[in-house]
Amino acid sequence: MKLVVQVKLLPTPEQASALEATLRACNRAATYASQVAFAKHLKDRNGLQKEVYTDLKATFGLSAQPAVRAVKKVVDAYATLKANLQAGNLGPPTSKRHRRAVGSPITFRPQAAQPFDDRCLSWQYDARTVSVWTVDGRMKGIRFACSPDQLKTLVTYRKGESDLVQRGGKWFLIATCEIPDPEVYEPADWIGVDRGIVNLATTSDGTNHQGRRLSRYRRWQARKRAELQAKQTRSATRRAQKERRHATHVNHRISKEIVSVAQRTGRGIAVEQLGGIRERVRLRGDQRGTLSSWPFHQLGHHLAYKARKAGVPFLEVDAAYTSQRCPRCGHTERANRPDRDHFRCRLCGLAGPADVVAGVNVRDRARSAWAFVTMPVPHPA
Repeated sequence: MKLVVQVKLLPTPEQASALEATLRACNRAATYASQVAFAKHLKDRNGLQKEVYTDLKATFGLSAQPAVRAVKKVVDAYATLKANLQAGNLGPPTSKRHRRAVGSPITFRPQAAQPFDDRCLSWQYDARTVSVWTVDGRMKGIRFACSPDQLKTLVTYRKGESDLVQRGGKWFLIATCEIPDPEVYEPADWIGVDRGIVNLATTSDGTNHQGRRLSRYRRWQARKRAELQAKQTRSATRRAQKERRHATHVNHRISKEIVSVAQRTGRGIAVEQLGGIRERVRLRGDQRGTLSSWPFHQLGHHLAYKARKAGVPFLEVDAAYTSQRCPRCGHTERANRPDRDHFRCRLCGLAGPADVVAGVNVRDRARSAWAFVTMPVPHPA
């Protein structure tokens, strides 16, 4: 699996000046290459490189390999745009956002991240320094800082490009590491995880990760964002980014705790398949914002990749009627759940918190699914 490691660079003022000049030159070159690609409909790497390679070296002061990286950066940007258009992420063709995206060439911010391969950037792990190509020549001995675990990961698994990034006047390198997947163990049992809005995650063990605090935070952010949008300022966008970062932090914390418990007890993790929920559910206008900002998909993604990294078995099971089915007698009825928080079986009388019951049903379905998946293939008669 791929993992990114971010380390902080500690350049001197002279080194920082050279890095900034390099970043600006590379992004000006990428913007120029993007304009040529848009005007001449060159979206493949070889065709675009033949068209702009000489200009990137002569006009923008790039050497051979940084010029190639700039071309690849442009091609990747247009490939991402094409994928977003095909997925409908930019709206229908008649929408303003869609027309704006296809009506002009892609531009790159002066401080946008720039990828460097091993010909342009080399690591000296023992000295904790890097050597980077710049427009002022090769800049050697740039110190970096990271944790011992990050350094060990870099030494053992780093592979491919490293991105040079400037944020808030600080410099970072983001390196890609190819980590082999650990062998998945045979689970002794399963932890069923029920995801929701009020309770972000509830496990079959009865552990409840409440989302009320996050919901209050998001409602407060929404009110502030509406006030800023009424004034037509850029602060509304920055506030939305802050809100997303906070939700991501919460999801990381919850998923890390669940995976840690599963690994410690030798169990697997099972979640519901919740794809397409926005298309299936009809809500009032005041509820749509809550559902759209509900980070259930991100939580499932975090659980999946953290489980994969730890070698913990991970399954997605059918979500149908997990909140209405009695895990003891199997009776399924909408009346079994009289309100959001409580479950009471109309047949056998089993009662308990509704989210815990749903988690137990997810766990039971994972037991059956795993037994079916791992059963030996019968020999033909």
